[in-house]
Amino acid sequence: MNPAPSPAERFGLTEGASPEAASFGMPASGWRRRLFVIIFESDTPAGRHFDLALLVVILASVFVVFLDSLQLVAARYGPWLTVLEWTFTLLFTVEYVARLACVTRPARYARSFFGVVDLLAVLPTYLAFFAPGLGAFMDVRILRLLRVFRILKLTAFIQEYRALGRALRASARRITVFLGTVLLVVVLLGTVMYVVEGPGNGYTSIPVSIYWAITTITTVGFGDITPQTNLGRAVASLIMLLGWGILAVPAGIVTAELAAERLGTPLDGAGARECPGCGTAGHRALARFCQDCGAPLPVPGAAPPPSAAPPPPPR
Repeated sequence: MNPAPSPAERFGLTEGASPEAASFGMPASGWRRRLFVIIFESDTPAGRHFDLALLVVILASVFVVFLDSLQLVAARYGPWLTVLEWTFTLLFTVEYVARLACVTRPARYARSFFGVVDLLAVLPTYLAFFAPGLGAFMDVRILRLLRVFRILKLTAFIQEYRALGRALRASARRITVFLGTVLLVVVLLGTVMYVVEGPGNGYTSIPVSIYWAITTITTVGFGDITPQTNLGRAVASLIMLLGWGILAVPAGIVTAELAAERLGTPLDGAGARECPGCGTAGHRALARFCQDCGAPLPVPGAAPPPSAAPPPPPR
């Protein structure tokens, strides 16, 4: 007799098809396999119910942390909030241990992104015994809500997130050069303001003047230090106007990378395709013909066509 189909098979789903099964390893049989299907396989009915219940518990625990930070609420319902917080912490601790127990490679899971986040979700409560201020970091649990992209099948959002990550990595050098230039500007202008205004007007040192230049060039302007001389106000006006232009540069760099990725034309010229007829470069990755002369473009990765043999010399 054939064995009875599992709940996942009755719904036309395949156990072990998740990325977690390939990364962390799914046990072959037994209670660990059943537990793995419930915890990691969000495509199965049991796994989907578990993940949705987990999201509700995460939201409730974060809400309790928010309430505990309100003095009026904490003074009246402090003991109840403490009981709720320890209840959530124990639930998350049991869940974390269960995740480690139901995979064949627990060390890999513990080092993964969600493994670290799951550990950070329970550590602040225990560490609060030694440093009470660390209890405020319990709202790091909200990072666990990132699982909603996988649970609710929001794959389009995941693809857009990866596209943004690729654009940031591609523009990392340009942004680094830009930030280095801004650092040089604020150091220079902060030193100028220290010389112009002096300690008598609040610019007690060059680091303090650089702090003022940073808050001014970013158009934050806390107002704790303000120039008092006419020359200092002129320099401050220049910094403010410079700040408006500086703020647009990083956004423009990342936007250009996103547009280049969507069009398939990298800004650095890597992988650019050149027309064999007219020599025009910078065609899109999916382009089949030259945008200038209309000649067919070579297929990416294909070997170049053999050159014609020279005619034989006349006898």
